[in-house]
Amino acid sequence: MAIQVSTEILEGSVLALLTKKDYYGYAITREIKKIFPISESTMYPILRRLKNEDWLSTYDEAFEGRNRRYYQITDLGREQLVKIKNNWQELKAATDAILEGNNEK
Repeated sequence: MAIQVSTEILEGSVLALLTKKDYYGYAITREIKKIFPISESTMYPILRRLKNEDWLSTYDEAFEGRNRRYYQITDLGREQLVKIKNNWQELKAATDAILEGNNEK
């Protein structure tokens, strides 16, 4: 993918992923990488920001002698996801109109 993915799209993707089940950090990165070319160094600041905004909460679970930090979407996160989806639809419609030559009024 040659077009850079915006932070808001990545945030929305993480929130959407977490509506299905809780994931630990590396698993989130792995799932998002299936769609977008991103790195762990890109994903962890996004996870911190989402948590700081109270859109995600975390909890730890033991796994093979270590703790894994799991992320869970909050009610505020679900509200933010709706906003991101709405913003995406507006941007997509506007971009499609320009790229397809249907932007005349």
